[in-house]
Amino acid sequence: MAEDPEKQQASQPAELTSALEDYLETIYVLVRDQKLARVKDIAKARGVRAGSVSPAMRRLAAMGLIDYAHREYIDLTPAGEQLARSIYARHELLTQFFEKFLQMPGEEARTNACAMEHSLSPQGMEHLVRFFEFLQVCPDGPELLAKFHACSVVHEGSPKCSGSCRKTHRHLNVAQERMLTLWDLPPERRAHVAQVEAPGEVRQALLDRGFLPGAQLLVMRRAADGKSIWVQIGGFDLQVEKEHARCVLTIPAP
Repeated sequence: MAEDPEKQQASQPAELTSALEDYLETIYVLVRDQKLARVKDIAKARGVRAGSVSPAMRRLAAMGLIDYAHREYIDLTPAGEQLARSIYARHELLTQFFEKFLQMPGEEARTNACAMEHSLSPQGMEHLVRFFEFLQVCPDGPELLAKFHACSVVHEGSPKCSGSCRKTHRHLNVAQERMLTLWDLPPERRAHVAQVEAPGEVRQALLDRGFLPGAQLLVMRRAADGKSIWVQIGGFDLQVEKEHARCVLTIPAP
């Protein structure tokens, strides 16, 4: 009988924190690159004092993930190596996603990968891998990725963008319907968010308030002074200033 693929995943101790995962991954890289890991090397790689490494090593040793008997040289147990390899694979996958596909700067890509790798489930990793495989195997993959990188929605003002999607919106299945800004929607009109066209801080503020692609919203009313609009989105009633509302492109409900 074939073994369940999920059971082949490296088992993770319930008490293994994200910080301990980082230590385990660091040991894995050090052992891979220089055949051994020492406390001072781990401290240098993690940017911490050597004194703070020892308690973490004792915890990993108690879990049976590392051999720390000699207090100086550290090695991975078979279970620790299997788990560390899994953590490292998640890190590499996410780094590739951020750097190669989303074109983030290398250091920023690695920082974000490190933050997300601890919460990426085996199922989430599998779906992400399948996406990568699609781009590699599908004959249209390179062209689709090139269009994504050239799109002015991704890179504002990109000279390579054809701009055809702004004329037809076929990619959103609304070929005959014009997108409206949130400000242009009449009261009691429902719509969903298509895009947020705003500079850095304004864009982030709108995203943080729930104006994400695909989010459903209902225009409630305009303020009496005509300077803002009340919107229901994500179960909350929000007041949005006029200049911000004009940055949110929506697709009205039929």
